[in-house]
Amino acid sequence: MSNYTIAVPWSGKDALSDSDPAKVISGSDFNTEFTTVQTAVNSKADVNGSATESFSATTATAGTDTTQVATTAFVKTAIDNSQAFPVGSVFISVVSTDPATLLGYGTWSAFAAGKMLVGLDSGDTDFDTVEETGGAKTHTLTESEMPAHTHNYAGGEYSGAYDYGTNMSVNNLGSATDGRTQNYDTETVGGGSAHNNMPPYIVTYMWKRTA
Repeated sequence: MSNYTIAVPWSGKDALSDSDPAKVISGSDFNTEFTTVQTAVNSKADVNGSATESFSATTATAGTDTTQVATTAFVKTAIDNSQAFPVGSVFISVVSTDPATLLGYGTWSAFAAGKMLVGLDSGDTDFDTVEETGGAKTHTLTESEMPAHTHNYAGGEYSGAYDYGTNMSVNNLGSATDGRTQNYDTETVGGGSAHNNMPPYIVTYMWKRTA
């Protein structure tokens, strides 16, 4: 990119004598001058913008807040240092495109596949460490986890001497009148399978910025 400098010494012609041929302004003089102007203009940046136009400029220090020209290098550094998604941030999306492509900066890795996010709680040992994992999609109840309950036993006559009636509670079975203790098992129910332990959910892509 060059600056325009006058090519023909126009003002010097006034000092020449009328008989000096150089005092005459010729078409060649105009051609020389306008060619110089054209060269300078053509070397300037296109004010309408051009993807192929280039020029040199000093890249300002990151964080500079002046009217100085912002080079592409300055802008890239500013974006890379952006606090919108600093290193350690989690980006959630419903498209599979890497955030490095979507946002134009950062290094990202897929995060929390098949897991839900929970806010840190310093007062709960299950949730007091960032990126701590836990929980299960299914769970099989242990005996201590089952609600307290009883089962009814539909009894009947026993060898003609014991009539316990119907719907007799197993807890109420005791000694018979002749001193014998009667023990009964209720009918087995339930399958013991694990149950679904999932809350309502919606699936998304999650990414963590690592650099």
